[in-house]
Amino acid sequence: MTRWWPTLALGLFAVAPSALADRPVTITFLHTNDMHAHLEPTMIRKRPFGGYARQATLIKRFRQTDPNVILLNAGDTFQGTLYFNVYEGLADLAYMNAIGYQAMAVGNHEFDRGPGPLATFAKSATFPLLSANLDVSREPLLRGLIKPSTVINVGGARVGIVGAITPDAPTITSPGPNVAFPDITTSVQRSIDDLTRQGIDKIVLLSHVGYEEEKALAARLRGVDLLIGGHSHSPLGLTGIEGFPRPAGPYPTRVKGADGQDVLLVQAWEWGKVLGRIKLDFDGKGRITRVREAAPVVVDETVPEDPAIASLITALNRPITALQSQPIGTTTTGISSEGKYRGESPMANVIADAMMAATQKAGAVAAFINAGGVRSSIDEGSITYGEAITVQPFGNTLVVLDLTGDELRRALEHGVAGFPDKMGAFLHPSRGTSYRFDPAKPAGSRVSEVVIGGQPLDPAKTYPIALLGFTASGGDAHEVLKAAPGRRVDTGLIDVDALVDYIKANSPLNPKPERRIRTP
Repeated sequence: MTRWWPTLALGLFAVAPSALADRPVTITFLHTNDMHAHLEPTMIRKRPFGGYARQATLIKRFRQTDPNVILLNAGDTFQGTLYFNVYEGLADLAYMNAIGYQAMAVGNHEFDRGPGPLATFAKSATFPLLSANLDVSREPLLRGLIKPSTVINVGGARVGIVGAITPDAPTITSPGPNVAFPDITTSVQRSIDDLTRQGIDKIVLLSHVGYEEEKALAARLRGVDLLIGGHSHSPLGLTGIEGFPRPAGPYPTRVKGADGQDVLLVQAWEWGKVLGRIKLDFDGKGRITRVREAAPVVVDETVPEDPAIASLITALNRPITALQSQPIGTTTTGISSEGKYRGESPMANVIADAMMAATQKAGAVAAFINAGGVRSSIDEGSITYGEAITVQPFGNTLVVLDLTGDELRRALEHGVAGFPDKMGAFLHPSRGTSYRFDPAKPAGSRVSEVVIGGQPLDPAKTYPIALLGFTASGGDAHEVLKAAPGRRVDTGLIDVDALVDYIKANSPLNPKPERRIRTP
């Protein structure tokens, strides 16, 4: 009898691991970005969107229906609601650990309170924090806690995940002197090449860089299959939902990489209002052969809340309720919002100054608050968190938008076009900025004597201007601001947080008229 079978069997077993690793596989990537401590839903047109309890239901549902699921977060978990003020990211982390995130890119806002809170977060996370272009080797609190990449095993395949953070981080947040930000393209490509040398041929770039910058970055890189992005809060592929913005691009957006291969780019807007989901077929060489399903999943009231996560959030909310009654400052005169639709308003001045103080590090030279964003006055006496929230209840982020002097003048003209009717578009400037308008003149030619940062407005010059995200995106029919092609930086800072910080720093707060807006 010929004894050939042991040799054959050994040969089969010898090639089995390689064969398994190289077989075609279908993988579903679920992803979030820019959650900004929004554990609870956000109201849009009186409908709730987002909330971790509903998000958890969807994640569990897709884990049951899809064969191989990877759950990722593209950064900016910190900053945005009172949950961050109280827990410094650990409330979000309790949820993220419970639901089983597998990796998270470090976002710029993870540094808002320095390296300490990020270090605590990273030590407690059951998933790795990633950034290839972040060097924390000289920062004792963070050393060894942030990696350039990780590998996730799913469906017999190995998937490499590389992290990236916006190079602007040192100027818009507080990483401290010991954290370095090496060149993003070189650092990310090095990490991709390291994974490739290990035989890993499916590469995801988990990026907190911003949609336009991510398209440019993808075009400079070799070996990336999928880019899951964040930072710019870009609503990709979202259409036909009342109150949602127009999409910034398709989901996925296709970009040609430096190696000539397509890179699929996705983002999941902001605050968990949608859950990103893309289901991909890979061949035995790690190339994407088919996009089976790709669409952001709307997280609305039709999705039931996961009871365990809902209970967790209820418990975490108790200190939030107590915080609202805490004093943050005083005023002996009160701060009135009267006159906000007609001219200078004390409360509008305070809010604009608060916006300016919060965004100076991001380069803003002036700030404007729209009259519709000034919701209440504050009575004399102690000022509480709760009162600050009544003044700015919408949780708008602050955006720094590059505007030419001509674009800014036209935005001011729009603000006074309906005078004397009440218009939420009426713009109130921060200290050092002022303008004059004459309601007797025709709409469109009422504004004059515009001063920015103490200097006359130059129509051809570019000015970084701080605005509410609502206004910068065209709220109150500010089409000039919406269409402005200049650089936009969504700082992720929330309006009420900027106001609270300003009140704390300047108490007692007793604003007086400063002739920032003048009429004949």
